[in-house]
Amino acid sequence: MTGADQWQDEVLAGPGGAMTDEVGVITGPLTLRTTATVDGLVRFDVQYQDADEWYTLTGSPRPHHGAPAALHAAALAAIRAGGAAEAPGGGPA
Repeated sequence: MTGADQWQDEVLAGPGGAMTDEVGVITGPLTLRTTATVDGLVRFDVQYQDADEWYTLTGSPRPHHGAPAALHAAALAAIRAGGAAEAPGGGPA
């Protein structure tokens, strides 16, 4: 990785939505953006689809250990499940 790698997908939040640091739980059609940087962190941001504001998914940033794309997939699954979803863990060091 020479810079930041990024993944972005639309996701429908399940009952109870996704928990954010800035505004609490958000629900409905969302966009998840996951950014992995060379310093070993992965950041998860969510927004209402087609909105301008991005919010930090609670628990972000997290360390990653070589599998940031898998963490993006895990975050999508968590948001689909709802229950005030937070950023998935990065596993053991």
